[in-house]
Amino acid sequence: MPARCRSRPRRWRPAGGCWLHRQGVKVAPYKAQNMSNNSAVVVGADGRGGEIGRAQAMQAAACGLAPDLRFNPVLLKPGSDLASQVVLLGEAVDTITAGTFRQLRPRLAETAYAALAELRETYDVVICEGAGSPAEINLRAGDYVNMGLARHANLPTIVVGDIDRGGVFASMFGTVALLDPADQALIAGFVINKFRGDLGLLQPGLDMLRQVTGRPTYGVLPWSLDLWLDAEDSLAYGRVLGRPAAPHGREWLDVAVVRLPRISNATDVEALATEPGVRVRLTIEPAELAAADLVVLPGSKSTVADLGWLRETGLADAVATHVAAGKPLLGLCGGFQMLGRAINDPVESRQGSVPGLGLLPIDITFAPRKTVRQSVGTGPGGLPVRGYEIHHGYVSQADPSLTPLLTSDDGVGEGAVLGVVHGTHWHGAFESDDFRRWFLTEAARLAGRSGFRVAPATSFAAARENSLDLLGDLVEEHLDTDALWRLIEAGPPADLPFIPPGPPPS
Repeated sequence: MPARCRSRPRRWRPAGGCWLHRQGVKVAPYKAQNMSNNSAVVVGADGRGGEIGRAQAMQAAACGLAPDLRFNPVLLKPGSDLASQVVLLGEAVDTITAGTFRQLRPRLAETAYAALAELRETYDVVICEGAGSPAEINLRAGDYVNMGLARHANLPTIVVGDIDRGGVFASMFGTVALLDPADQALIAGFVINKFRGDLGLLQPGLDMLRQVTGRPTYGVLPWSLDLWLDAEDSLAYGRVLGRPAAPHGREWLDVAVVRLPRISNATDVEALATEPGVRVRLTIEPAELAAADLVVLPGSKSTVADLGWLRETGLADAVATHVAAGKPLLGLCGGFQMLGRAINDPVESRQGSVPGLGLLPIDITFAPRKTVRQSVGTGPGGLPVRGYEIHHGYVSQADPSLTPLLTSDDGVGEGAVLGVVHGTHWHGAFESDDFRRWFLTEAARLAGRSGFRVAPATSFAAARENSLDLLGDLVEEHLDTDALWRLIEAGPPADLPFIPPGPPPS
């Protein structure tokens, strides 16, 4: 949903990526409300760290911008099937259920609308992303994210359909037909995403969609296996992350990441998957842990609950067997907390003290106030490391002889190493290339993969930039950006037909 820009730039030609940014347009991303446990840390105007959805941080990079809390004013982080933590302008303010959400919704909507208004004063164009489906008619009355936002700001709206999931034409037609006349009047057309195959076979469907809705399809974006970095949540991944390149040495390194029920910041392992010869897969199978060289316990929004799930599924025993065999284990944030002797959690799960996996001599205690900050320090041998922290739990007691994995710039040790077991609260640490190479080399040594060699020049930052460039190229080649620009300038077309049986005007 593009918010109209104030003026057209002097030079313009279709471009990709953030095609507007490439052409010198001052453009920003916006998502009123995101539901995701993959978040990024943003330093606010007051100097304090806050959270926004990882996808909005990536979109900011595509626009040439530093992340801004206003890009995602409301972030919901599910802690269970029934409850989510509410992060408002970067700060955790409440935990809600479906029932209590209704009471908080007016405050969230007011904040979201105000953030968009500020962005529209600052930028020429604001590209607004919806959430879920605009045809969730059971939720329309209080909606401030999809058509509620579009109506509030009179935004021309494009329905984007993921053809990889099937049923895209029925979905697009049905989305429009379920909306009331005022909402339909803002739906300008469609874009189809993740198409594989011969476009000629799709064209008759595009022609018919235009006939029955009176709205064009602005383009069809093809599927690309190379677009996988900075996923909004782990559901975007298949079993194997990315497209593993051939090994630099003689052997592969096989990495098994446990797909926890409430996995958070799964993007941490994307950096490992950019290395040639490193095969990273998400799994819930104990047998796959037994076959892996390196096992990773990632972050979790519900550390105690996910620890219980590990035990129920037999994965906890598989982790212990892996360590007993002398093979490396890595715990990240919530996964690191699970490795300790005990977790005292009166905040998130409210279960009090529960036993950990007992693989590190540390105790974890949950604090009411969440730690949210960017972190800078060093790893073994003084290797530079940058990361970020998002957690309630902290190490409240540790064996004094325990070796930290990292050291922050203020000289405080962070994380732990004990034999083959490694852990840290820092997310994003493996985006630091030298530290990642050290860790993978050490993991290969511990796993007995003497033929594995890290590639000397892999750059995660370059891989991310290449991904953004590729997306931009696809947009430039496959979307009618001239038509999209006219839509941005002129707003919703005035002659869009009403498609029955949408509900009558209220």
